[in-house]
This record gives sequence, C-alpha cells and structure tokens, in this order.
Amino acid sequence: MMQKFAIRAEKLRIRYSRSPHNAVDGIDLAVAPGEVFGLLGPNGAGKSTTQKVLTGQHREFSGAAEVLGRPVGDYGRDLYERIGVGFELPAYFPRLTARENLAAFAKLFRRPTMTPAEALAAVGLEHAADQRAATFSKGMKMRLNLARAMLHRPDALFLDEPTSGLDPAGAAAVRAVIRTQAEAGRTVLLTTHDMPAVEELCTRVAFMRAGAIVALDTPRNLRRAYGAPSVVAEYAEHGRLKTADFPAPNDPGLIALLATGDVRTVHTREAALADVFIAVTRTTP
Repeated sequence: MMQKFAIRAEKLRIRYSRSPHNAVDGIDLAVAPGEVFGLLGPNGAGKSTTQKVLTGQHREFSGAAEVLGRPVGDYGRDLYERIGVGFELPAYFPRLTARENLAAFAKLFRRPTMTPAEALAAVGLEHAADQRAATFSKGMKMRLNLARAMLHRPDALFLDEPTSGLDPAGAAAVRAVIRTQAEAGRTVLLTTHDMPAVEELCTRVAFMRAGAIVALDTPRNLRRAYGAPSVVAEYAEHGRLKTADFPAPNDPGLIALLATGDVRTVHTREAALADVFIAVTRTTP
C-alpha cells in the first residue's frame, strides 16, 4: 500500500541557541508521494531550517519530522540512500572534473546510481564532463549540484534555490529536469524565490513568515484568494509612453483615459504568485 505522506512535519519547532524566538514555530506540513511542494517566504522565515531538519542536518527540534514513512531520527546514514539534497551553496570538488566529481559521489551510495555521463546529460552538462569544476560558472555549478543530488535516483529530492544564478534559458532547463523527476514519481520539496518555477512545477505551495506557515494551497487558489487582477493601459503623455493600472475594465479612470485618444495598448494582468508572496509575508509596522 502506498504511504500516505512522503514528507511530514507536525508541531515542528526549532530554536537556535542565543535566539529569543523560534526559527520554526510549530508548523504542520504533509507532502504526498510524487508531489512537487513549494516552501516559500522571505529570507529568515524558517524555510532552510525546516529543510535541514527533514534532511537530518539539524537534530535538535521538538515535534515530529518524518520522511518516506519513518522519523528522520531513526534513519542514520540510510536516510541519504533515499533522499537527494541540493542546497544553494553547491557541494563539489573544485580540482576534479565534472565526471570525476560524480564518479566520486557515486561511490558513497550502496544503491545503484546513474553513470556520470547520464547524470550530466540530464542537466545539460555533457559538454563539460571533462572540465574542472573550479572553472564552472555559478549556473554550471548549480546544475552540477542538481546532478549530484539525483545521481542515486532518490525517492525524494530536497532542493534549495536550484535555479540561483541561472539565466532564463538555464533556469528553464533546470525546471524541466525537476519536472522529469516528479514525473518519475519522486517527491520534491522546493525552496525558491523563482516564481516561474513555482508556477510551473508546484502542485501546492506553503508561505512561511517568522517561522510559521501563513498560507498553504494550490498556486491557482492562492492567486485567487490573495491576488487582484488588473487592467493595464499604456498611453502617451507629452511624447513619452506611460502605464497605469486599473482594477476593472469599467473603472472610471480607465474610461476617462480611453476618451483622450492617447491610449496605445490595453491588456489584462492576472494576479501572480509574486503578488501573493508580498501580500502574505509582509509584516505590519
């Protein structure tokens, strides 16, 4: 029988020494097998700390933290046979080539792994297989990091800012890799500020603020609940193009602007997750 949750946290609390506040303040989280789940929020909201608990890197916490049907604390090193971890600061051996890096990491696993060539091809780095990692751009290092995280075909992937430092084409390529992993049945917990990645990949999203989850739903439902669609008009004023936002097509201000004959374009703008991010994570003065 399929397990109910691939990743679960219940009343999870973490407080660092010398801090008067909890870094994670009693959150509940449940991620289904095969789901791509986004964990979003501003810097310092508790996202990375949550990831560190679920990946066995931070062991002092209260509440429950389970991965793939077992408490994290029960695993020992076996946890890393079943999960892949790709955090924002890439882990690699700078003096080794990309191929040598992945060959070295492959020796750490008991379960069968991809060949270095397969892993590099999956992230579009086959052309740099014999290039020393120290010479890679940040974007290439991030893709090598992703190849390392999925080298052993893990059951769950924990990814922190996997598109950081990538140009739009590179970011799209990484999103395609993550989508392929999800289609293969792997669970992905994704922490990122890359809203296109969230929109494209995530089945559900949780927003954190000050250690707490303040909103959790599908991207579509969150956009409808917190975002406001608008009408954008581009118009000429004193020989220069300007834009103005209006809440509705029948807004008196828009009607008046249209009557001037200076409007060049009008289009609707749907609410975006970036709007939701601002709405639910900002703090009141």
